[in-house]
Amino acid sequence: MSFNSHGVKAIYGFEMARFGRTFFQSLVTPVITTSLYFVVFGAAIGSRMGGGMDGVPYGSFIVPGLVMLAIFTESLNNASFGIYLPKFTGTIYELLSAPVSPFEIVLAYVGAASTKSLILGLVILATANIFVPVSVAHPVWMVAFLVLTVVTFCLFGFILGVWANGFEQLSFIPMLVITPLTFLGGAFYSIDMLPGVWRTLSLFNPIVYLINGFRWSFYGVSDVNVALSFGMTLAFFLICLGVVAWIFRTGYRLKS
Repeated sequence: MSFNSHGVKAIYGFEMARFGRTFFQSLVTPVITTSLYFVVFGAAIGSRMGGGMDGVPYGSFIVPGLVMLAIFTESLNNASFGIYLPKFTGTIYELLSAPVSPFEIVLAYVGAASTKSLILGLVILATANIFVPVSVAHPVWMVAFLVLTVVTFCLFGFILGVWANGFEQLSFIPMLVITPLTFLGGAFYSIDMLPGVWRTLSLFNPIVYLINGFRWSFYGVSDVNVALSFGMTLAFFLICLGVVAWIFRTGYRLKS
């Protein structure tokens, strides 16, 4: 079967139109939240840290962490709601019976969710420049980490949307798993500040590698090896891709 570009464009366009209808919640609210982070963390705490973190002013140091925190949450929400709503309304059966392949369905939904998250990430990055100076030492790696992380978490969100049987389950993983792991993953501090045992435990948190790889692309500083950070991010992507392929092969919670 040839590639159904019209089907992909239709699904992608529908999801982007939904983004336009919820513009305030999707874009403005995270920007306001980020601004408050800079007021509280950047100004109140950063002013008491004269030397900054690893030679980087504290306000600038937390920028990659703030971008990642917003991207993690928004990618999961956008992708999970995108596929869950057709399940909830019953239109998923029309989608599955349409001449659109599983690859095209995932490409459209994940592509739309990734576009929204990338827009959000860039807007937050622009907002950060209003408060603190932000430099990008390795722009190619910054784009690579950003895109790979966004696509990975959108795939994870797609899996979450298929798995969830209710709106409560949709918010369970982002609120009770991803957000705590992000705060414990060095978003606002260097894990080198932790005692030996806690630093070792932090290395089992996959978010540590995503945030540190992204931060390295900005300032050239990282708590873990950059190659390992990229490898962990790529491994997470491949795992999510494999799970999505299994979902369509078995019909897990799509055809029941």
